[in-house]
This record gives sequence, structure tokens and C-alpha cells, in this order.
Amino acid sequence: MEVYELHPVTPQKRFITKAVEALRDGQTVIFPTDTFYGMGCSIYSKSAIERLIAIKGSGFDKLFSFIVPDLKDISTYARVSDYAYKKMKRLLPGPYTFILPAAREVPKRLWSKRKTVGIRVPDHSIVIELAQELGHPLVSTSTTNRKGDILTRPDEIEAVLGYAVDVMLSAGYVSNKPSSVIDLSTDEPVVIREGAGDVSIFCE
Repeated sequence: MEVYELHPVTPQKRFITKAVEALRDGQTVIFPTDTFYGMGCSIYSKSAIERLIAIKGSGFDKLFSFIVPDLKDISTYARVSDYAYKKMKRLLPGPYTFILPAAREVPKRLWSKRKTVGIRVPDHSIVIELAQELGHPLVSTSTTNRKGDILTRPDEIEAVLGYAVDVMLSAGYVSNKPSSVIDLSTDEPVVIREGAGDVSIFCE
């Protein structure tokens, strides 16, 4: 694993570029977000997605979410109602995962059985710049060991996943609280998980 130490607010451009080159080559990258460290790849790299599944282990049965750099990018990859747009505009960027109907631009292997996808716009400059330079979404899943325990420290991540992941963008310790997950795929919002993001807006 190649490890690059980045400033969490003003990340060094050269390291972002190296990580983007790795993603375009079908490699896997670990990056900080506003919740956990994420482990991901390009949404268009089938082989890298299969590697992520293998790294997570045979018991991994959850769908990946993916990361876009800005609210305006979401409509390319998901169908967004007026209601969903207004709510997301108030909350993003932030520690939320929104479940939305998938658009055709998203490979079907990333769709749920309900033809939905989970989308994030994290409030963290490193992963946002990474997605911006890549030019399309990042598949993302939390960095865990085989037991499913979250890994939050770069040294711990390197020790556990260094054999399997190609690049890590390190920015020190990050939060150990997950994103809030809200299903906006129908007319009625459903809070699937209450995490780091305030969900009271959906109770108004």
C-alpha cells in the first residue's frame, strides 16, 4: 500500500492526483470522510468493485454507497424529486447517505433490488477533491476488519488492510460515528439509521 499524508483542510494536489491515477487504473483507495475512513474505487471498475467485496469478506451482503462532489452531480446518477432536492440542499455537504432511485448512468451491479442507490456528499475536502478530479463517483464502503469492526486510525488501517488496498490518503484520526441514512426514494422520507447527521428535518 502506498500511503500519502495529507493536510485535512488543504490537501496536497500531487497526492490527490496520484490517487486519481490509481483509481483510473482500476485500483482501490482509502480516503477520509466526515464519518469513517472510506475504502473505494471507480464506479466503472468492475474488477475493483469485486476486490472490495473480497476485502470485506464473505459475510459482506450490503450495497455500496457512492460519493459525488456536489449536490448538482446527484441528478446525473439518481432521480431526484423536488422534495428530495430541497431537503438535500439544506443538509449537504454533510454526514448523510441518501437512498434515491437509480439513474441509468449507474452500473446495475450497484443498484439495490428496489433499483435504488445510496449517495453521499461528505463534508471533507480530501474526498471531495478526489471525486472532483476523478470526474465521476467513487464507490465507497467503511474500512473494517474481517469481523466488521470499524478502523479509524491510519496506522491501524495500514496494519490490517495494507496487503489488500493500493493507496491510502491519510489525514489522521477521523470520526467513528456513521452517516445518517435517509430513504428519499418514495414520497415519504424514511430514516433508516440515525447517525452523525441531524435528522430532525424529516420530522417537521
